[in-house]
Amino acid sequence: MNPIRSILWVGSADGLARSGGPQSPTLDITWVRDVPAAYALPPMTLDAAVVAGPAAESLTKAIRELVRRPGSPPILAWLEPNPSPGSPDDEARAIRSLLAAGALDVLLGASKGDAAGNAGALLRRLDAFAKQQPTARLPEEVSPQGASLGIIGRSDAMRDVHALAQRAAHSRATVLLQGETGTGKELVGRLIHDLGDRRQAAYVAINCAAFPESLLEGELFGHRKGAFTGADRDRAGHIERAHRGTLFLDEIAETSASLQAKLLRVLQEREVLPVGGARPRPVDIRVITATHRDLLAETRAGRFREDLYYRLAVFPIALPPLRERPSDILELAEHFLERHGKREQKPGCSLSAAARRLLLAHPWPGNVRELENEIQRALALAEPGERMGPRLLSDRLTGLLEAIAQAPPAEENLQASLSSIEAWLIRRALENNGGRRALTARKLGVTREGLYKKMKRLGIG
Repeated sequence: MNPIRSILWVGSADGLARSGGPQSPTLDITWVRDVPAAYALPPMTLDAAVVAGPAAESLTKAIRELVRRPGSPPILAWLEPNPSPGSPDDEARAIRSLLAAGALDVLLGASKGDAAGNAGALLRRLDAFAKQQPTARLPEEVSPQGASLGIIGRSDAMRDVHALAQRAAHSRATVLLQGETGTGKELVGRLIHDLGDRRQAAYVAINCAAFPESLLEGELFGHRKGAFTGADRDRAGHIERAHRGTLFLDEIAETSASLQAKLLRVLQEREVLPVGGARPRPVDIRVITATHRDLLAETRAGRFREDLYYRLAVFPIALPPLRERPSDILELAEHFLERHGKREQKPGCSLSAAARRLLLAHPWPGNVRELENEIQRALALAEPGERMGPRLLSDRLTGLLEAIAQAPPAEENLQASLSSIEAWLIRRALENNGGRRALTARKLGVTREGLYKKMKRLGIG
């Protein structure tokens, strides 16, 4: 265990002095007044961050801002004595809110005159951190780590995903990734593995929907020689191959009740029994699962085992669809242009302003995967170095040209333009579906309530 000695202190200078931290010869403290000042610092190695102050509400806000940044260090909330203390219930609510915001612990500072006592308590709590958290790195404004692993996006939604993935990586909890097809669930699973302490071991991924039930069990559990006709040798399954590493189970909701029961036993007993085997073998695996379905709804409908659900959903992460983070669309498009431009030997290609507007206006029901396919198609038709216009895009996008022509002039802001295009799309979908709103909502990939809210906001009768 490496003791925590390098910390970032976020709070007032008076609060830092009262904490007794500067009196400790073993603490290397970097002090900033607030979170924006913390991210103005150059990247540095930190063991922990302490967010301090007398008001739980402002501390909660500061912690939420800090933890949403990828790579934030483990955070301790230091709640200083309040000149106007509330009831014990108020204090308990404050502690709960700080923990819910992302603090791993909350320490109540003693009186102003007890700096030595505060310093001792602070050191004990920081050392307790070392038992469960590895050293973290204060990130830059845009984390290069996620991008290097194929996770692109600066939107608040993707920053939240990055922050949760970082926390999941340093936990032993089973992770459940939920999101529509094409949102990048396997990339996030790989990121969690690569940032965790199992990154030197195997990362084994299997799509449960890609195999019939009769074959999936053998793929997961393996078999022993003679277990069935054609089994001429022992074969390890994916679970055994992931020993000491990570097992990623995509489309977990597609598994049968029988297989769910066997997976539950693996998670409970940490052992695997191959098909035709007589004795189970112990396995040490980190399990990450993914599904495009609402797994809780599947559980309530009786299509998924409740006990297995609660084993899998210890650390759930929801991946937002691309239509809910439009600010990431062009960044993703540029990333795919660079990546596939090299493979297609089409360097220097770029998107025209009209093509960019079409990309921004499309609802992307296939999410990031659909966007990547669109860019690949355009590159296949383009010449090296070409500025690619609408003629190289598919009919799915160019059908929006009419809507874009009706959008506000270029001097209007982006939100007004997108709202105009969104209203045109909804009106066209309603016409094509005979005014049936429930069917229109399904075709547009939104809930019926979501469609009603959009229609009200856009003034569609």
